Amino acid sequence: MSVAILTDTNSGFTVEEAKEKGVYVLPTPFYIDDKLYYESVDLDHDKFYELQADDHEIHTSMPLVGDVMDKWHELLEEYDEIVYIPLSSGLSSSCETAIMLAEDDEFEGKVFVVNNQRISVTMKLSALEAKALADEGKSAEEIKEYLEEHKKESAIYIMVDTLKYLKRGGRITPAAAAVGSLLHIKPVLQIQGEKLDKFAMARTMKQGKQILLDAIKKDAEERFEDPDGSNLVMSIAHTNNQVEAEKLREELLSLYPNRQVVIDPLSMVVACHIGPGSLAVTISKSFLKEI
Repeated sequence: MSVAILTDTNSGFTVEEAKEKGVYVLPTPFYIDDKLYYESVDLDHDKFYELQADDHEIHTSMPLVGDVMDKWHELLEEYDEIVYIPLSSGLSSSCETAIMLAEDDEFEGKVFVVNNQRISVTMKLSALEAKALADEGKSAEEIKEYLEEHKKESAIYIMVDTLKYLKRGGRITPAAAAVGSLLHIKPVLQIQGEKLDKFAMARTMKQGKQILLDAIKKDAEERFEDPDGSNLVMSIAHTNNQVEAEKLREELLSLYPNRQVVIDPLSMVVACHIGPGSLAVTISKSFLKEI
């Protein structure tokens, strides 16, 4: 029984990186000034942030239905089954759409759509776990059950550098954005499953970083009961903020010196809502020791 693992670029995988890991990925479509782009095909992070900085109109879109079905057909010519891991159902309708498509006669029992409510770095981890399980000989149904059973064992904490895009997306009022900008407030948000939520507020970069590190430490000790992080995967993520991400990585490594801590860019879908300059930390329980 051969099983293909398919996700999309909301996971943070580029097409090239996914290929290296033995995972398949669908490029996420974006409409910029009504022109269609595909992430990691004709839209990379540098181009995205350049267009965002110039205030071009950017709209996210779920993977196009035709693209999804074409990829499923292509993979089923080589594999017996597919595990498809789309963006969290709380952030996009792509998951529900894929579940509906998988119920069609030609895909039923062959395509298993995972609704484990993850995005970006934690979604990438799910795809890597799925690939490891497939390599062990697990069926697509078994992999889907595992990922959904463990869907809540993950969190992302994000310090936002600018309130501009939260205001634009209607997540805060213009008045709140004006006051926040005046006071140099940096919101700290969290993604725990279905949606982006408020977590804390910081007045300085230093204070914000400490909030992120404290959140990870508390989760490790209390939520996961793993104070040394031996069964946890941690990472640093950012939106166009590599230098500060590297500094934060060193601080996290000082707390967990025996752990691998990778740096990944947050997905462009997240960047649409929070803008450039953000810093994030992620923590997930996983049987993988490295990613």
